Amino acid sequence: MKTAVIQQRYKHSKEKTLAYTLKGIQKASQNGAELIVLQELHQTEYFCQSEDTKFFAYANHFEEDIKLWAKVAKENKVVLVTSLFEKRTAGLYHNTAVVFEKDGSIAGKYRKMHIPDDPGFYEKFYFTPGDLGFEPIQTSVGKLGVLICWDQWYPEAARIMTLKGAEILIYPTAIGWFDDDTEKEKQRQLDAWITIQRSHAIANAIPVISCNRVGFEADPSNVLKGTRFWGNSFVCGSQGEILAQATHQDETILYASIDNKRTKEVRDIWPFLRDRRIEEYDCLLKRYCDEE
Repeated sequence: MKTAVIQQRYKHSKEKTLAYTLKGIQKASQNGAELIVLQELHQTEYFCQSEDTKFFAYANHFEEDIKLWAKVAKENKVVLVTSLFEKRTAGLYHNTAVVFEKDGSIAGKYRKMHIPDDPGFYEKFYFTPGDLGFEPIQTSVGKLGVLICWDQWYPEAARIMTLKGAEILIYPTAIGWFDDDTEKEKQRQLDAWITIQRSHAIANAIPVISCNRVGFEADPSNVLKGTRFWGNSFVCGSQGEILAQATHQDETILYASIDNKRTKEVRDIWPFLRDRRIEEYDCLLKRYCDEE
């Protein structure tokens, strides 16, 4: 199965950004991609750099956005993984991945479960933690374990998706450096980000697709200078081997071919699921195991 990851910059308006994305989807489809993955909150800037109620207006268009991306998936005959700002009611919003089938129907959706709250990443101000659980989404190209950004640091999320039958783990994401960080610190952060996701592939014997945005976005509050999103979108196989990887600065359509049969071959040789000691894992249900 040929997949495509669209790594791009924010174009300073939703209209210009959408136009670029739509051209990328069309090109990827024409080049044979059956599964296309977009980055986290791909329609707008990464607005969580500051806390400002004006950005909740972005979620007012959720139903319109659904119709648009359904049409795009149908016209291009692809399975499309999007990342949208969902409004359920005033004061209740989610960071939501909606997956569309090739006929434009909604295959399923996932609401981001782990919500960060760090300088430049004030997501708890905007997003309610997901309430749909870790449920893989069945599509015509396989069962997709879709997670979002901060979820990528949690092996529990990847494991649960795998135990429920996910055939591919997919992470739309928005992560970057602060320019004032040292080069060594930047490299440590990037290496950690790549390594943790490759480890999910290895521990679960399952391919991983990670789609990150690229380019500098200023902090609208001027408290911080802004974030330089580090790109490096990648696809790795079920032993963590890199199948394709983008650079840290270029917009690109990243292509990779995924062989679902490979997962079975790897699991037969490396039966990690077989040897799990599930009767000894009760401690995982605690915040920290400092009490009997």
